[in-house]
This record gives sequence, structure tokens and C-alpha cells, in this order.
Amino acid sequence: MKIIGATAHFVNNDLDEGPIIMQDVINVDHTYTADEMMRAGRDVEKNVLSRALYRVLAQRVFVYGNRTVIF
Repeated sequence: MKIIGATAHFVNNDLDEGPIIMQDVINVDHTYTADEMMRAGRDVEKNVLSRALYRVLAQRVFVYGNRTVIF
């Protein structure tokens, strides 16, 4: 079994090292074609981004140091 995942995080000066807002993974297996994996990856990215944006815009995410607190 393999997984595909996505992370939404705040941007800082270091590549991919900002405080994490939301993460998720989905399971994939050997039956997936390259196109199906691409679609699955896009789907998990869209879901993570929309859930992260909702929480940030609803002011449910606070940054403390290099960490996030989510309510």
C-alpha cells in the first residue's frame, strides 16, 4: 500500500518549513495508473487547501513560534 499526501502551511523564508495548518493522506495501490494518481493527488491537495483556508479565514488558526494552534 502506498499513500499520497498534501500539506498546507504558512510561508516563511525556508522552503516548505512554515507552520503547518492542515495535512491529509489517501491510500493508493498498484492498480492506479499515472493519470489516476495525478487526479488523486490533485483531489487531496484541493481538500487540504480548502480546509486550511476555511480555518484561517474563520480565524481558527493561530501561529505560536513556528507552530500552529487550531481551534
